[in-house]
Amino acid sequence: MRKKITIVGAGNVGATAANWIVEKELGDVVLVDVAEGIPQGKALDLLEAMPIEKRDCSVIGTNDYAETTNSDVVVITAGIPRKPGMSRDDLLQTNFKIMSDVVSKVIAVSPNSILVVVSNPLDAMAQTAFKLSGFPRERVIGMAGVLDSARFRTFIAEELHVSVENVTAFVLGGHGDTMVPLPRYSTVAGIPITELIPADRVEALVQRTRDGGAEIVKYLKTGSAFYAPSAAAVEMVEAILKDKKKILPCAVYLEGEYGISGLYVGVPVKLGEKGVEQIIEIKLTADEQAALNRSADSVKELCGVIGMA
Repeated sequence: MRKKITIVGAGNVGATAANWIVEKELGDVVLVDVAEGIPQGKALDLLEAMPIEKRDCSVIGTNDYAETTNSDVVVITAGIPRKPGMSRDDLLQTNFKIMSDVVSKVIAVSPNSILVVVSNPLDAMAQTAFKLSGFPRERVIGMAGVLDSARFRTFIAEELHVSVENVTAFVLGGHGDTMVPLPRYSTVAGIPITELIPADRVEALVQRTRDGGAEIVKYLKTGSAFYAPSAAAVEMVEAILKDKKKILPCAVYLEGEYGISGLYVGVPVKLGEKGVEQIIEIKLTADEQAALNRSADSVKELCGVIGMA
């Protein structure tokens, strides 16, 4: 029996995630959205590509969560982007209401699913999904570090004119201005980038990584990134469904790890069929730990606004 993957939200991120999933033939996809016709149209379009791509996957679009029953993994991309004149608190409150509604509907029909949260503000939305679902922390995971690390890897590869396949990078902390890229743990063919790139250029790459989403928004003007965010979410889905035991930086609920408790913060984890199978603690310098604590504080502040701290 093929795995069943539900994607909540048929916007650019959700629809592109569906595309990556069927391209990798990871399972059957249900695309659900409140907008009538949008998930149905995109799903049918994607389904009609299957004979060309030679992929045997079902793709269904719906407005009814009943169609998502017994999903193995649910990827939540629903929410609104920040609009001109809208404060971060406005965005937070609106997306908190959307996330609350989505989670209640998902857990009613897929009580054994694993949730991969992509909606922003990411860490606060993952915390909301965790608290409202009642799921164990292993089954509610936020997508942020995979995307941020991919951006860092892209910039490192460009800087050194090497294959992206040679580059590994770690980015910890919240998904936003306070994220913590770790140059010491970022390597090219096993060589730390601190030995290959001058310190000032490393810092420039770190800052560009922090500004990665904003850089794309500035170009697009009326939208935000979707190819890389959706690919990052699908890398997590693949690690879970194929039980890869893959180590990826993800937002997870910490219970004392890294000296942080009761918050979703990005750290390296092992992903497999049970979701988060291990949280990996790496040694941080005093400066790195201080940066991670600052990042956690900003997440805590957002969670406090919506009563999820």
